[in-house]
Amino acid sequence: MSESQIHAVTGAYGYSGKYIAWKLLEKGHTVITLTNSLHRANPFGQKIQAYPFNFANPTELIESLRGVSVLYNTYWVRFNHKLFRHEDAVKNTLILFAAAKAAGVNRIVHISITNPSEESPLEYFSGKARLEKALIDSGISYSILRPTILFGKEDILINNIAWLLRKLPVFGIFGDGEYRLQPIYVNDLAAMAIDEGESTENSIVNAIGPETFTYKSLVEAVGEIIGEKKPLLSIPPSIGYLAGQLLGKLVGDVLITREEIEGLMADLLFVDSPPTGETKLTQWAREHAGSLGRTYTSELRRRKNREAEYRSN
Repeated sequence: MSESQIHAVTGAYGYSGKYIAWKLLEKGHTVITLTNSLHRANPFGQKIQAYPFNFANPTELIESLRGVSVLYNTYWVRFNHKLFRHEDAVKNTLILFAAAKAAGVNRIVHISITNPSEESPLEYFSGKARLEKALIDSGISYSILRPTILFGKEDILINNIAWLLRKLPVFGIFGDGEYRLQPIYVNDLAAMAIDEGESTENSIVNAIGPETFTYKSLVEAVGEIIGEKKPLLSIPPSIGYLAGQLLGKLVGDVLITREEIEGLMADLLFVDSPPTGETKLTQWAREHAGSLGRTYTSELRRRKNREAEYRSN
């Protein structure tokens, strides 16, 4: 699939979708995006044509996908909120898969999560598992990429850990902090997505970076790199959640959810497989130490403001 084709990326004006779109344009492909933010400022200008998701009008969604060779799906929500819910994201993605099949899309590259399970009590992981199964059962050629957490200029988690380290006298760790993470650079994930889009083999790939951290060692590493080493305080998850709620109210965002704490502590952001990304978080953080965590990055602000470009840290 190397010749110039039409490729569709969900959320090309957002985070991971933007990096995928740039790489597709560099390869000379025509790129369209499906988005809820048609008027969001973006770095592409007129290079990418944007279409609304049209989940409520599948016929229009099918027409938007006519002639598309590969669909790269990054669409999802991080947590349940009055404006969006995991169950809605699952329902909408199923509509998207059905529209892609009806439109004759050849292949779907789908961004999932490590350790998805339909039996998981955590909606994030059970919802991702349901979507993986639906895609596999659809009969469309597929690649499923399973990242843990992403880092990059528009990152939320790593940036906000750095922000908290800059602002607080101590940093709270849920429990013993020995649960593991394998962060992957967003540009590495995008490169993997493009490679998978050019393949024809069905595949499931753990998209993990070359460094494995415990949550405790991750916070320590970020603190040392930005020059803000702080005492780490082990706290019960329930207390950590309440503290997160309070800080979230102060910044007008959802800082952390119970499900995210449970997923972290259950080691669901770790897999025992070789790394597929090349860029080390510590290397990237050193290169951006001066700006990392200088300002807070708000998930809700991005969701509510559909015109501002995603801010780079």
